[in-house]
Amino acid sequence: MKPVHFVGSSREEMRELPEDARETAGHQLFKVQQGKEPDDWKPMPTVGAGVNEIRVRDETGGYRVLYLAKFEEAVYVLHVFEKRSQKTPKGDIQLAKGRYADLLKWRKEQNQ
Repeated sequence: MKPVHFVGSSREEMRELPEDARETAGHQLFKVQQGKEPDDWKPMPTVGAGVNEIRVRDETGGYRVLYLAKFEEAVYVLHVFEKRSQKTPKGDIQLAKGRYADLLKWRKEQNQ
């Protein structure tokens, strides 16, 4: 089973979710750790190659967990946020893209 690594402040973002949404997101990440697909997800190529989005809904609203699981060593959580409209806000996309780039740079430095 792959460990989960949180990039940037994504761990704090996850902790800020309402309890039910946090539990659901955690369970879905556990499935990803086991190499399974989450129950409700979609690819997010606009963020980066291999990035996926877990979709979580509860009575308080909709939430998203952007993650990368294509590397053998870990599942990387890039960004966690509340989804308030049909379209994912540009700010959330840009934040996740930046963390994706930082992750790739860090992995390259580790492998030198």
